[in-house]
Amino acid sequence: MPLQPLAYLDTDFLASGDGRPLRILAEYLEPLRRFKAQNIQDTVVLFGSARVHSRERAELALSEHMTGGVVDDVVLARARKAVEWSRYYEDARTLAKLLTTWSMSLDSPLHRFVVTSGGGPGIMEAANRGAHEAGGKTIGLNIRLPFEQGANPYITEGLHFEFHYFFMRKFWFAYLAKALVVFPGGFGTLDEMFEILTLMQTEKLGEKIQIVLYGSEYWDPILNLQPMAEWGAIAEEDTALIKRADTPEQAFTLLKDHLAEHHLQKPAPKKTPQLARTRS
Repeated sequence: MPLQPLAYLDTDFLASGDGRPLRILAEYLEPLRRFKAQNIQDTVVLFGSARVHSRERAELALSEHMTGGVVDDVVLARARKAVEWSRYYEDARTLAKLLTTWSMSLDSPLHRFVVTSGGGPGIMEAANRGAHEAGGKTIGLNIRLPFEQGANPYITEGLHFEFHYFFMRKFWFAYLAKALVVFPGGFGTLDEMFEILTLMQTEKLGEKIQIVLYGSEYWDPILNLQPMAEWGAIAEEDTALIKRADTPEQAFTLLKDHLAEHHLQKPAPKKTPQLARTRS
């Protein structure tokens, strides 16, 4: 009679509904092991649209449309808008460079404020690219989806993570983060930002996080929290949870001031992370 596989080596069981708790736990323990091995203490997360291209790529696409005799006004308008939008890619890239260069100058045995993204294209790629170009470590927390592109090539070896569960990916976005920069994006960007805001508002985060909303031209027509305060849906002080920036230098100053004041005053104690890093 053939030997039966051990339960934890039985791929049919692990892929089944009954094996779901083990898969979830693996998406906590496996990243934890790698973060410890790479001496990662904390992160700064950059969110934004996967649809934003680099200036070089956007300008090349526009040039190809125009020289190719494209007469579709909608296509040309979108190509021109992509060139305009590409400045956010370049700004995210610059900000990641500034932040990484500064963090690498800190006197710490661990890697501090490591630039982290969702691991994909667009603003995510720009963030990882800027940190990579500065010579620092950079993290990509990618989600496995059937219709998305794969991870970008700028993530540090050993710090590219693939998640099946959105909530475990979000856990790792929030758990190590000391700051969050929100570049122009869509539903996913807003979802991630508001989840962090809710955790901050309800004091469910163990650390003080700075949120920087980048790009007033984009965000001002979309996001205005003041009416929520006027209606009483949120407290007036909740509107101050978000800072705004329009240049990489301005965003970097906000981040550096916050990180220096709240996270560099005392050396962080070494401890093993727990799943429930929240107030009971």
